[in-house]
Amino acid sequence: MENPSEDPSSQLLLHNASCSLCPSAATLYFLPSIYALLFLTALPGNLLSLWVFLRCISSVSPTHVYLTHLSISNLLMAIMVPFLAVYYAMGTRWSIRDIPCQIVLHGITPVLHINIYISILILTWVALSRFTVLIRNTQPSRPSACISLLPHSFFSSLTRVSFANGVCATLWVMVVGGIVPVTVYYSMNEATRSEELCYSPMVETGGTVSSISSISPIILFFVLYLLVLVSYVTVLKHFRSSRRNSIITSSKCMVARVSRNIVVIQIVLSLCLLPYHIFKPIFIILAHYQPSSLHSCSATTCHPLSVFIELKNFLFLLAVLRSSTDPVMYFLLDRTFRQQTHRLLRNNKLGQMVWTTTGSGSQKTEKVGEGNVILSRGVSL
Repeated sequence: MENPSEDPSSQLLLHNASCSLCPSAATLYFLPSIYALLFLTALPGNLLSLWVFLRCISSVSPTHVYLTHLSISNLLMAIMVPFLAVYYAMGTRWSIRDIPCQIVLHGITPVLHINIYISILILTWVALSRFTVLIRNTQPSRPSACISLLPHSFFSSLTRVSFANGVCATLWVMVVGGIVPVTVYYSMNEATRSEELCYSPMVETGGTVSSISSISPIILFFVLYLLVLVSYVTVLKHFRSSRRNSIITSSKCMVARVSRNIVVIQIVLSLCLLPYHIFKPIFIILAHYQPSSLHSCSATTCHPLSVFIELKNFLFLLAVLRSSTDPVMYFLLDRTFRQQTHRLLRNNKLGQMVWTTTGSGSQKTEKVGEGNVILSRGVSL
C-alpha cells in the first residue's frame, strides 16, 4: 500500500484536515428535504413499475427485461436515499468512526455509483439496440457499413429474452466488479485517514486512487452519450433520405417511435447525468492537482473547496433524481407498460369505488340502491 506521506495530494488533504467544511443552509436543509421527497416518489414509482413488469405483462420482450433491471437498480437507490438525507443533515455532527457514517461510506456510496452506471449502460444499450434493428429492417437492400459488419445471428439475438438477460447479467458484473473495489479502497484507506467529522474534506474529495479511478467511468459516459447522440442523428438522416422509399413509408410509425425513444433517453442523459460528469473532472483537478497555495487555510476558516463540494453534491442530486423520473420514462418508452399501468390503476380505482359503495351501512345502501346498480353495470363494462 502506498504511504500517504509520499503522496503530495494526500499531504495536502491531511494538512487541510483542520479546515472544516462550512455547509450552507442549502446543504443542511434543502438537500435533505429533496432526498426525502425523492424517497417518497421513487420507492412507490419503482415498486409499481416492477410489479407491472413482473406480474402484469404476460408477453415479455427484451425491452421489458432491460427496464425491469433498471427498476431493480432504482429500487435499491430509493432504499438508500434516506441515508443520504440524514448524512447531509447530520454529517457535521457525526464522527467518522460513528456507525451511521460508516454505513454511508461502506454501504451507500457503492450502491449509488452502481445505480448511476448501470442505468447509463442499460439506457444506452436500449437506444443502440433499437437503432440497430430499425436501420437493418427499414433498409435491407442497402444496409449501412456498420450494420453489414455485424453477423446476422446478432440481430436475431436482439429479439430474444434470454439474450437480454445475458446482457443485463454482464452489465451488472462489469459495473459491480469495477466500482466495488474502488469504493472499498476509498472508504477504508482514503476517507478514514484521520479522526474528523463525517462530512469533511477527506470524505468529500477522496484520495488520489479513487480520483484517478473515476476518470474511466467519466470517459465511458461521454463515449456512450455520443453514441446515443450519433444514433439519433443517423435515424433522422436515414428517415429524411428515404422518405419516398416504400419500405420506409410503411414503417413510418416504427421510425417515429424509435426516434422518440432515443430522444427520451438522450434527454434523460443530458438533464440528469451530463452536468455531473462535466463538473467531476473539474472538481478532481481543483481537489488534487492545484498548487498548495490555493488550498492554504487555517483552523478558523472554511475549507477553500466548500463551495465546489456543495456544487458537486447538487449535481450528484440530479443524477440520483433520475431514479424517481424513470417510471415516467417507461410510459414513453414502452406502450405495453403504459397500457398495463393504466389498466392496473383503473381497476384499483374502480375496486375502491365498489368497496366504498357496497361497504356502507344498510340504511345508506337502501337509500342509494339504484346508484349501486348503475355502478356495478359500469364495472362490468
